[in-house]
Amino acid sequence: MTAPIPRDIPDLPAVPGPPLLLPAPVPATAVVAPVRRPLVALFRLLTALAAAGGVALELLLGSPARILGYFGIQTNILLAVVMLLSATRAWRARRPLPSGVTGATLLYALVTALVYHLLLAHTTPPFSMTGATTLPLRWHGSWATLQILHTVTPVAALLDWLLLTPAARLHLRQAATWLLYPLAYLAFSLTRAALLAPKNPARYLYPFLDAGAHGYRSTLANALLLGLGIYGLGVLLVALDHTRPTPVRRRV
Repeated sequence: MTAPIPRDIPDLPAVPGPPLLLPAPVPATAVVAPVRRPLVALFRLLTALAAAGGVALELLLGSPARILGYFGIQTNILLAVVMLLSATRAWRARRPLPSGVTGATLLYALVTALVYHLLLAHTTPPFSMTGATTLPLRWHGSWATLQILHTVTPVAALLDWLLLTPAARLHLRQAATWLLYPLAYLAFSLTRAALLAPKNPARYLYPFLDAGAHGYRSTLANALLLGLGIYGLGVLLVALDHTRPTPVRRRV
């Protein structure tokens, strides 16, 4: 026989203070499904095509062995691959590429543009990837290719970061990691020059890295200044990334 249910149930003591909410082990943004963004995918696809087209035109105008040795060419190849992958992910509503990869690509594209316009565009003899000794005429194929590789694609990469990429994704520790490729390129450039004949006109591709004309001490000093500039630009990008407004609310 069961005991009778009491009519008066005593009140339970109140819980002292507000309830404690434990932090979620997974952020909410990690479980929100990405959204397809076809316009973003189209812009990134066009950027990838511009970078790949500029590299292809330069290869048609000059020797591939020489053209592929330029920092600007290698950067545009990287930009084409990264933008194509980013376009695919935006179209298929997949998560974006790691910020370290996209940030490094943006940094190298900006370095390509700044070095060309500040150090190479007004040199004598004129800078040319094909080895031409005369200034390319405006709207000529060689001139147009230089503008695509050193102006159009870097500006497109910057616009993609400012207008289509969520903010606060870059980290300060990444700025030092981004220097690995410029250091590797410096070693590649000096090793390549050492393996070529001294009278080869394509021995040194950039005048500020010409150890034959300036000596290794001045060349390494120029490389150090460029490295500090690249690192400073990387730190600036990280700082801007954490102060700029987020252009989108959803994953792209």
